[in-house]
Parts: sequence; structure tokens; C-alpha cells
Amino acid sequence: MDNDQSNENNLTISPLLGAVSKSNCLNQYTWGDGCYGWNFVDSEALSIKQELMPPDTTEQLHYHDKANQFFFILTGRANFTIDGVEHILKPNEGIEIKAGQKHYISNKNAADLEFILYSQPSTKNDRINLH
Repeated sequence: MDNDQSNENNLTISPLLGAVSKSNCLNQYTWGDGCYGWNFVDSEALSIKQELMPPDTTEQLHYHDKANQFFFILTGRANFTIDGVEHILKPNEGIEIKAGQKHYISNKNAADLEFILYSQPSTKNDRINLH
């Protein structure tokens, strides 16, 4: 048998990469007012993170010059404001935010909000805060 393993869906899983999780990630970090993050992929071309926002937390209004982002809600409800329009997402829903769109996410609920965040290219040095 070679170094790669195949599962029942014929997808190749490289044992060199390993599975990622909150406990097996590139780094853990805090942001905002008591929010948490776990970085799974971190390159100039792509960033993939899982983030947690406790109840009644809001990030700062901002935009990205280059990065397009996609948020996918795992648990809780997310309130996004994108170019002045509010969108409410529930678990198993996602939303794309294009480069240049002014946006922020809020957790206005009594439960934690967790989501996966894909940024392409990475948002490193590409965040312009508006407040």
C-alpha cells in the first residue's frame, strides 16, 4: 500500500498533512472582545479559520482591498452588515463578501456563534478599519 489512503468516496487523504481541528491547528488566537480563532490554512493565497464569538459581541466595521471572504455558520445565528444591509444567517448557511465591501459580523444572541471563514487571498495586511 502507498502512503496515501483512500476512503469510501475515493478521496485521497495524505497522512503527511493530517487532520486539522481546534486542538490540532496552526495557531490559536483571540480577537475583538473575548472572541477566539483557530487557523487551519495560512498562506498568502488562502486563509481558512474557525472563529467563535460569545453572546453580544460585534467586530469593527472594515473592508479588504484584495481578499474575498466566505463565512459558513456552524452554530448560533450571525448578523452580518454588508454595505449597510443586514443579513441574518443560521447554521449551515453561508455568505460571500467581496473585496471592497464594508462589513462586520455581530452575535446578538444568547448563545455562542461559531463559523468557518475562508479568505482568498489571505487578509494579512489587507484590513482597513473604518472606526
